[in-house]
Amino acid sequence: MNLLKKNVLKKIGDEAMPFALGIPAFLWQILFFYIPLLLVFILSFPTFSWEYFTPFFASEYVSVIVRTVLIALSTAFFCLCIAYPIVYLIVFKGGRFKHMFFLFLLLPFLTTFLLHIYAWMFVLERGGVINVLLQSVGLISEPLHLLNSSFAVIFVMVYCYLPFMILPLYSSLEKFDKRFFEASYDLGATWWQTLWRVLIPLSFPGIRSGFFLVLVPAFGEFAIPELVGGDKKMFVGSIITHYTMGAQTASLGAAFTLLTAFILLIVVVAVYGITVKIFKQ
Repeated sequence: MNLLKKNVLKKIGDEAMPFALGIPAFLWQILFFYIPLLLVFILSFPTFSWEYFTPFFASEYVSVIVRTVLIALSTAFFCLCIAYPIVYLIVFKGGRFKHMFFLFLLLPFLTTFLLHIYAWMFVLERGGVINVLLQSVGLISEPLHLLNSSFAVIFVMVYCYLPFMILPLYSSLEKFDKRFFEASYDLGATWWQTLWRVLIPLSFPGIRSGFFLVLVPAFGEFAIPELVGGDKKMFVGSIITHYTMGAQTASLGAAFTLLTAFILLIVVVAVYGITVKIFKQ
């Protein structure tokens, strides 16, 4: 009886251990994210009213939300297209040097986020490295207008958020059993068929995690559009920052935050449903 009791307690302890290890992170998230966010909404809405939301149904705000959704989706898609081949080569072709390649790949991103943005501003400006190089080889006669454009915003956002896609993909592909490749080739499948029908479906959890890890923060990004985009086009993050920083418009900022958070939730659920239907997970 004592032995059975000990086995039951040991099993319960083994199952509860992961949850216990996650409690500090969960408490940290509650104390420094959910409670401050709740306080912001409480202080911003003296009396909750739909009047705070009605101004944001105007066409200019709708266009800002649509533009931001498209920018965020484009950023996540391009990050996936760039990160997947890179991680594939590191994991399956890197051999015993794959950990070193992975470290070198992430090493530049250990520096300050703003430093990367300012560096790309110098590269993309009219007298920057790209225009000087293209003019020196004779491909262009006049400098290209790269900075202060939607192209520059997406380009820099893809660069800055690429690690958020690389990390879950690397974790997913690292666990992939290479014997599936041999089984697929033995059954007559080509490399492309093996990639699409074996590797991608089995690594879909990493793809999904990376896509959402890029999509969600890219939707609320304000530093890159402000600095690289030249403040020519407004985005969701820019409007939220503009309203919440003003003492008289904090309520509008909170209302717009709630509205865009709900829209982002709809986008995430829609993307999740579409991808699940495609890969039948």
